[in-house]
Amino acid sequence: MTDATVAIIGIGCHFPGARGPRELWQLIRSGGDALRGDLPMDRPDIRTADNHPQNPQPIAPRWAGYLPGIDAFDAAFFGLSRREATHTDPQHRLLLQIAWEALEDAGLVREQLRGSATGVFVGLIHNEYERLGHTRANANARDNHREVDLYLAVGTSRSAAAGRLAHIFGFEGPSLVVDTDRSSSLVAVHLACQSLRRGECRQAVVGAANLMLLPDLSAALSRAGMLSPDRTCWFGDARANGFVRSEGVGAVVLKRLSDARADGDRIYAVIRGSAVNSDANRSGDLMAPSVPAQVALISDALRDARVDAAQVDYVEAHGTGTPVGDFVELSALGAVLGQGRPADRPCLVASVKTNIGHTEAAAGIAGLIKVALAMRHRQWPASLHYDVPNPRVPFDQLRLAIPRTLTDWPSREAPAIAGVSAFGLTGTNAHVVLASAPAGEDSQEDIGTDIGSDIRKDPGETHHETSGAGPGEPRLLPLSAADPTALRERVRDFVAWLPEPGGGAEVDFADLCYTAGARRSHLRHRVA
Repeated sequence: MTDATVAIIGIGCHFPGARGPRELWQLIRSGGDALRGDLPMDRPDIRTADNHPQNPQPIAPRWAGYLPGIDAFDAAFFGLSRREATHTDPQHRLLLQIAWEALEDAGLVREQLRGSATGVFVGLIHNEYERLGHTRANANARDNHREVDLYLAVGTSRSAAAGRLAHIFGFEGPSLVVDTDRSSSLVAVHLACQSLRRGECRQAVVGAANLMLLPDLSAALSRAGMLSPDRTCWFGDARANGFVRSEGVGAVVLKRLSDARADGDRIYAVIRGSAVNSDANRSGDLMAPSVPAQVALISDALRDARVDAAQVDYVEAHGTGTPVGDFVELSALGAVLGQGRPADRPCLVASVKTNIGHTEAAAGIAGLIKVALAMRHRQWPASLHYDVPNPRVPFDQLRLAIPRTLTDWPSREAPAIAGVSAFGLTGTNAHVVLASAPAGEDSQEDIGTDIGSDIRKDPGETHHETSGAGPGEPRLLPLSAADPTALRERVRDFVAWLPEPGGGAEVDFADLCYTAGARRSHLRHRVA
């Protein structure tokens, strides 16, 4: 691997049925489907948008993947006034929270990052909060002769999603927002990797968020026949009948592999290469996917990664579960990855949308996080709701297979290789090629971002430089939070996490204390 290789060192996420990477992996590995909940009280029923009784196309049921508590936000923790926080798009607020969790998961201390060349790359499509806010503000202006608040104008602009994050954390690297529709977050990953390779930043936070605050788009997609009427993503199955909209927010922290190694970071997986292209007019329609475009995209990404097609073990597909989209994507994957591949070793293809739905702007990063977790745990997850193969797709001939069960990696020395795809409705496509972390660099114990970042090896343990204690001597374990209630919860969660004595699980207490002391931000309320 060269210095062009980029390491994924931190993850933060909140998707339907899963808060944090540990819960997401548990949902995925257990074959959980988080799209079974009903409409929350604080979300609009898409049937309210059906204001055209003469329209012969009925709209689909109201079910989708929703996040709970999207209005919960600790403004003081991020230094925002109540007024500013109120006028800030909740997608931006969620990004702040999840970016913080991703940085904690990476073991990066906020104070040490201030003023650093850290880049921020955000994928974002919708700004429905702006429409809601201006509607209310204009009503107030008419009633009370007040002008639209500047906080609202700035707080709901897409650019503020990255700009505010960089401002609050003091990051001085590139800061930008990408809108290429459903491929936005994977294009953001591609741009972040390029920025790291050029030396524009030393680390990068890549995030995306998607919330459904208005019913209009859901109604339009449903009338166009694009949404599944039975709230199920049937990727690759003969019953494929549309996708299921979903909310979600995710973030990853990236570093050049050489820097991650030098800093002693835990590594989930590495990004070997990526590519972005456009359908152009190859499909004949702006919103129609193109086999030639996707073939060129995957080929370019493999070339950038210096990976042969037959080396790819697994692809996290865009995988929406639409009849046309599935056929085009699987045809393109087979045309590239089936070359030179033995019949008894098909490339596995799956879609996290069968678990959590289509998170749109966050779809690409959801797929990336899934593959990074799979590589960390050395298992390929199943793709749900796949019983009857799509008869239009010759899976055997294409050397592709959709896994129905959780699959352990084959025993071998070579790293696992996987691809992640995301395609925009208006033609912008992205593909990223990942490899498993180098041997020995993914072994730190996972204690989850709900408690703290992953345990890091104490670099001064041998000479007692960091911990200040020799073997068997007492050590200091500091815990902190922004307020007393959060601190009590943190202590309770930590005690619950500790393994039972004699239970078989072991934790190196020296490394645990080092991580808590040297790889954490120390907040106002503390206990040790």
